[in-house]
Amino acid sequence: MLAMYMKRKAVLPLTLSALVLAACGEADDQEETGADENGTEAETEEAEEDGEGEASGNVEGEEIELVYVAWESELASTNVITQVLEEYGYDVEMTQSDQSPMWQATADGSADGFVAAWLPSDMADDYERYGDEVVDLGANLEGAKTGLVVPEYMEDVNSIEDVTSEHFDEITGIDAGAGVVITTEEVIEEYDLDVEMTTSTDAAMTAELDSRYQEEEPVIVTGWEPHWKFYEYDLKFLEDPKEVYADGEEIRTMVREGLEEDHPEAYQILDNFHWTPDDMNEVMLDISEGGMDPEEAAAEWIENNREQVDEWLDID
Repeated sequence: MLAMYMKRKAVLPLTLSALVLAACGEADDQEETGADENGTEAETEEAEEDGEGEASGNVEGEEIELVYVAWESELASTNVITQVLEEYGYDVEMTQSDQSPMWQATADGSADGFVAAWLPSDMADDYERYGDEVVDLGANLEGAKTGLVVPEYMEDVNSIEDVTSEHFDEITGIDAGAGVVITTEEVIEEYDLDVEMTTSTDAAMTAELDSRYQEEEPVIVTGWEPHWKFYEYDLKFLEDPKEVYADGEEIRTMVREGLEEDHPEAYQILDNFHWTPDDMNEVMLDISEGGMDPEEAAAEWIENNREQVDEWLDID
């Protein structure tokens, strides 16, 4: 925003010489002011061209709370959108939660929203329970997928129908209550598998995968994409001929009722938020392989994708 300057002029006796001097002084002031304004405009334009301009709204001190599940995909997305909202001027609090409490907190208004709704199948139970009590802003990422995943070196296991206790001791899942875990329980029943699933965490699941992968041992895990493990390891989703896992998954943004009235700019930024699986994987890889913390990885992605972020910040 250009600065506005106010100059005070001394009052002189109205003699002819004084009037001439005043006129000359005003001309000099106008030249200096014009130079200052032109310089300020040039600096502002240069900063915007370099992507260094920082969006800011009249929201200083306003607080937004985003909830998220501790999956690496949601660490990536929530940290990115948090920093974008902070850039606009909001104070943003990120609160880690389990899946169902994340929905409940947004439905009862104790949190403002989340960008982690895997639908239509993965979080279908939560959507059915809380969908009428939240505002669905639509997909922020398309092309997501869930299912059972094994290494490519397991050439004789290509379908869920091939999963037997002869190949595997167990299916390694993530946290109990996660949509992919609930659906996998249905898969075990539907396919009458003789292999049980153990629940853990995203980090524990990938650690188990890594340990067995390095030795080329049999391993099967609950998987979803985007996820950095598909870049780190040669993996494949098992075919699902009974179509228990849904095709066409997407990740949606959900916010509380009343957010648009209370914080219209935040509502629009969250509504504008949309990126690709490759975008999300880039942040996750910086965390998992690059050794960055989530905040640092999110900041670097924002810096490298300034034009896209500015579109999210384009407020009517």
